[in-house]
Amino acid sequence: MANVRSSWWARASGGWERAEGVLTRLLLLGIFAVGLVAQFVTPVGDALEGKAYLGGALLSMVGYVLYAEVQRLNAALRPKTGQLVTPREMEEEFRTALAAGGTVRLATLGFTGETFFDAVKHLLENLPPDPRRTVELRVLVPDFTKEIEFPGLVEADTGKATDAPGFRRLLLDQVSSYEWRLRRQIPQMRADRRGTLRVGFRVLHMSPSLKLYLINEDLAFEGIYDKIDKRLDDTAGPPQGEPRHHLLDPMGYDSLLTRFSLADGKEARRIVTRRQELFETLCGPWPAT
Repeated sequence: MANVRSSWWARASGGWERAEGVLTRLLLLGIFAVGLVAQFVTPVGDALEGKAYLGGALLSMVGYVLYAEVQRLNAALRPKTGQLVTPREMEEEFRTALAAGGTVRLATLGFTGETFFDAVKHLLENLPPDPRRTVELRVLVPDFTKEIEFPGLVEADTGKATDAPGFRRLLLDQVSSYEWRLRRQIPQMRADRRGTLRVGFRVLHMSPSLKLYLINEDLAFEGIYDKIDKRLDDTAGPPQGEPRHHLLDPMGYDSLLTRFSLADGKEARRIVTRRQELFETLCGPWPAT
């Protein structure tokens, strides 16, 4: 039933937009014709003379037309489903969602959550007062307390991937820092009357490969860690006569993301819904508050 209503509304909205454009053009053409006639036909000019309210109404109508056209231009410039966007462009969509107020749910699945943290932290700090706003942040990252082969070491003699305990400790500290710094915003937002903030970090024993970001139930962005930084391991202390290993560190801070929007048709809605279901399955339900 919801899909039927959405389809009907999309057709109705499209029909009204086309009709509105035709009616606006006819009205503007009529105003132009009346003005031209009034310039050369004295009785018409006399009849229109001193019609201040009419002039104001016409000016308001022109303003409305310009506003509507700007809105349509913005919609046309907004990325569409399947289009590649940069993390910076995704951040602007975070900004738009937060500025709208109400309940805003932002979620991510990734390596350490760095891209998500960098985008969200300063947006939260600069939110205008709105005590009715609720922001829910959920972050799902690998469990760096357990052995993992990637990210990890490559043995110099065999090429085999192995665990890198020193690097895992650094990653664990990094994730813990992000969580702590976001949680510090909870009382600050309350004190500044910027709204209620909830922060949840969870771990899953997995190797990072997919980057996934969600905005409410409306938008999904996904990408991959498409660059590996291969460097000598400097996290295990100075070498003691043993061959140095190479550390494999996935990089994705500048990876392009594919954008999917619930408003872009049936296939896009299916993808957004499935990405939401994937995240909810891996992350589990939001804890009761």
